[in-house]
Amino acid sequence: MEEFKPKISIVLPCRNEEQALGYCLDQIKEVISKNNLSAEVIVSDSSSDRSPEIAREFEIKLIKHNKVGYGAAYLEGFKHAKGDFLFLADADGTYNFNEISRFIKYLEQDFDLVIGDRFKGKMDKEAMPWLNRYIGNPFLSFIFRLFFKSVISDVHCGMRAIKKESLDKINLRTTGMEFASEMVIKAVKYKFKIKELPIDYHKRKGDSKLKPLADGWRHLRFMLLYSPLFLFFIPGILLFLVGVFSLSLIYLDFLVLFGIKFQYHPMFLASLVTIIGYQLIIFSLFAKTYATTHLGENNIFFDKLYKYINIETGSLIGIILGLVGMIIYFLIFWNWFRSDFGAIQEVKNSILALTIIVLGIQTIFSSFMLSILGIKEK
Repeated sequence: MEEFKPKISIVLPCRNEEQALGYCLDQIKEVISKNNLSAEVIVSDSSSDRSPEIAREFEIKLIKHNKVGYGAAYLEGFKHAKGDFLFLADADGTYNFNEISRFIKYLEQDFDLVIGDRFKGKMDKEAMPWLNRYIGNPFLSFIFRLFFKSVISDVHCGMRAIKKESLDKINLRTTGMEFASEMVIKAVKYKFKIKELPIDYHKRKGDSKLKPLADGWRHLRFMLLYSPLFLFFIPGILLFLVGVFSLSLIYLDFLVLFGIKFQYHPMFLASLVTIIGYQLIIFSLFAKTYATTHLGENNIFFDKLYKYINIETGSLIGIILGLVGMIIYFLIFWNWFRSDFGAIQEVKNSILALTIIVLGIQTIFSSFMLSILGIKEK
């Protein structure tokens, strides 16, 4: 007998949803029958309540595991999905499964990912906590649009559909709530064709497992890690330029504010800011290199940049900086020797030499690290 090959895999993550799971599965079965859909239903379950028993009553595919986490549940479910299209939604009664056909229709029209927008549909009064509705979700979606140049309005909507072939391309890995961000971020980076649809959002059945502050931080942290431009490069270049500029002004005795001339002690701070800024710029190069060689990202600017940045050029620049710093130290020592090792005023030159040498050392060893990260995975 030929094995059933569904067109659609409906995947539900489930952890202690006994109050809502039966309601969701009833609705799904009705939608499949009413629309004559070729579909399988997968419940990826890590519950300690009656949820597994409820799932078995509906004779659907129950994947039982003990892995905790929103992303972990989906990753386990994906292993058993056989459909060309995957429809994803929470099993807590918040979503209307009559949307399945509408979502799948856009995948059939060659969209890669279809995602709901809860804020453009009808939202029940108590469906989302005030903090999440008016601050958390809008803020995180704004950060997403800023970082990744996307127009998606509701990044963390749990109702979405994706082509199986597109899902395989993005190689999702996160196991927590940030899974929702990872999917959309990678979809944007892979230039997927994305459709956003207004949907209704209802009050959940049962207790919420969402931890607003902790889960919000996980989403924000993940977006920062995937956007080294905002995490490292922009802060780094600002600090570096401010540091170099103020260091130069103080060294040349040009920095005077309110009649006060800034001399030795502020120069230490300017040196520190310069070094920190330079290190953050290097971190941005590390992150971009890793993303290019290990995560499949493409960036024309960095592809051209790497033709000129390698161990040899980085080491040469670092050695030159180091030699300049050592020459300054030698001249300081020479002046000290000529003064019969008496007291001399060479604080500014010492700070300048220290700064240049540290930048040189950073450059040398960072060029080696960039070369290591630049080794592409087969």
